[in-house]
Amino acid sequence: MDKLIGLFGVVLIGGIAALGWQMFSPAAAPQGHSMVSPDTAAIPEGALIAEISLPDDLSANAKLGKTIFEAACAKCHGKNAAGQNGIAPPLVHKIYEPSHHSDMAFVLAAQNGVRSHHWSFGDMPSVEGVTQGDVKMIVAYVRELQRANGIN
Repeated sequence: MDKLIGLFGVVLIGGIAALGWQMFSPAAAPQGHSMVSPDTAAIPEGALIAEISLPDDLSANAKLGKTIFEAACAKCHGKNAAGQNGIAPPLVHKIYEPSHHSDMAFVLAAQNGVRSHHWSFGDMPSVEGVTQGDVKMIVAYVRELQRANGIN
């Protein structure tokens, strides 16, 4: 019986110590990405968000992707994927770098739509009339724009 009470006391003291450690130790860094959307408050509604430097030349796939982008995506994401304030984000932005948003993330977003999670422009609906192949060409275009703007 004395051993059982001793064991209970050790567990109780250990639990209290662990709780105290959790309460008084410094806060851990938040989980998830550390990429923060820029403050767009000073940008007029509908104006382009990013300043885009264009590459000297585009690959054949990126040229095709640019044509498809202009027909299916530019209405929201703006000319050269610069985004439009209050409408859609720039795709030439660190948030969309390949290590954070894979090429397949673009395919799935176009196919299924995507819930707003980086920007406060609302959810993106699926894009009607584009195939996975179309989106892969669009991604080639966006990736070349990103590289021209220091996003790898």
